[in-house]
Amino acid sequence: MLRALGEYLDSIKARDPAPRSRWEVLLYPGVLAVGLHRFANWLFRGELYFLARFVNHFARLFTGIDIHPGAKIGRHLFIDHGFSVIGETAEIGDNVTIYQCVTLGGTNPTSGVGGKRHPTIENDVILGSGAQVLGPITVAKRARVGANAVVTQDVPEGATMVGVKARQTLVEAEQYQKEFVPYGTPCSEVFDPATQKLELLQCEMEQLQKRIASLVEERGSREEDIAEEKGRDSA
Repeated sequence: MLRALGEYLDSIKARDPAPRSRWEVLLYPGVLAVGLHRFANWLFRGELYFLARFVNHFARLFTGIDIHPGAKIGRHLFIDHGFSVIGETAEIGDNVTIYQCVTLGGTNPTSGVGGKRHPTIENDVILGSGAQVLGPITVAKRARVGANAVVTQDVPEGATMVGVKARQTLVEAEQYQKEFVPYGTPCSEVFDPATQKLELLQCEMEQLQKRIASLVEERGSREEDIAEEKGRDSA
């Protein structure tokens, strides 16, 4: 148990440059909220719903993070800062990073239908601050949801989603292969929601310019090869 706790704290240190030691990480509201949720979820699965809710409300009062006791959470979830909400039927995989003010919410609460109402977040996903992921959708592995994005449809593996309503933007393979990119920024370290359209256009232009340069270079090398072959044939 102590070893698992140490691995969890180290996984947070790897994603956050602020803490100097594991002891600091232990005081993070996200760590306390996840720890209390484990207990609340154990009570919930034992059908001790009132006690589970009591622990849930205490955790929300103490940390500012509201995780329904029924939510399923994998290993090494990092909730940075807090003020996030995670619904009852939400499912979160391993090594997920959630920044402040994120909602994993349901849709159409007036339908009276229970079942799966909240999102499924797969392994290694990053949810930027203020992101709203709504409904029984799936955010696939290594996807990134930018700040203040509103996601209402499935997100493919490795995609970066930005905007309202969220849409996918191009990301270079080198960026996708990085182990961790804070806040899931698609182009640069600065991604201001107020200039999202400009950022997206700039990002797409950069991708197109690189693609054109690559095609020109490829065409030039082919022409050189053809010229060499003609030279050998004439000789």
